[in-house]
Amino acid sequence: MENHFVIELDALRQKLLLMAGHAEAAVHRSVQSLNQRDCELAVRVKEDDEILDRFEVEIDEMIIMLLTKAPLAGDLRLIPVAMKISLNLERIGDEATKIAKRAMDLAREPVVKVSFDIDCLVNLSTNMVKAALDAFVERNSAAARALILRDREVDALYKGIHQLFARHMAEQPDTIGRCLHWIVVIKSLERIADHAKNIAEEVVYLCEAQDIRHTLKN
Repeated sequence: MENHFVIELDALRQKLLLMAGHAEAAVHRSVQSLNQRDCELAVRVKEDDEILDRFEVEIDEMIIMLLTKAPLAGDLRLIPVAMKISLNLERIGDEATKIAKRAMDLAREPVVKVSFDIDCLVNLSTNMVKAALDAFVERNSAAARALILRDREVDALYKGIHQLFARHMAEQPDTIGRCLHWIVVIKSLERIADHAKNIAEEVVYLCEAQDIRHTLKN
């Protein structure tokens, strides 16, 4: 019975990592569609969001089965943590879909001439997602705690870019529509970092049995 439970628990971990890979790929493809003004790629991102939705449903079903079998406290923590990580990965996919939708809108319009470092924001957000998942795989609470603090850098960069677009809209009202699309994009990237932080907080709970969600202030 216990060996069978261990096998099922490992299957849950593997399914979660597979979902994580799809979520990361969705973010990268959405940004690529944005940078390359590629509407076809953006459509693919939107269509592939259904894959993440199915992953979430399948993981929830696996968790329900495992809840009746978990013999140890550590195993019991992993089960709700897996559910919360799955939820955050699904929401990362939702943010990627939002970016893809705005990429399609922006591809039909002239380029907005605002100088800002979108690549830096993309890299910070996506690296946080990868680091959070690495911390989960390695059960590394120290790495998870360090990652949580990096969210401040993302927030600061987001606010700076938002201010640039606000000024540009005030100076050139004819660009308001396009600028608003970009503001949605950078907000989605900031939210992706938030979801990475959420995953990191769950890793700390898994490793230390300590809920830190409302104890670390940005």
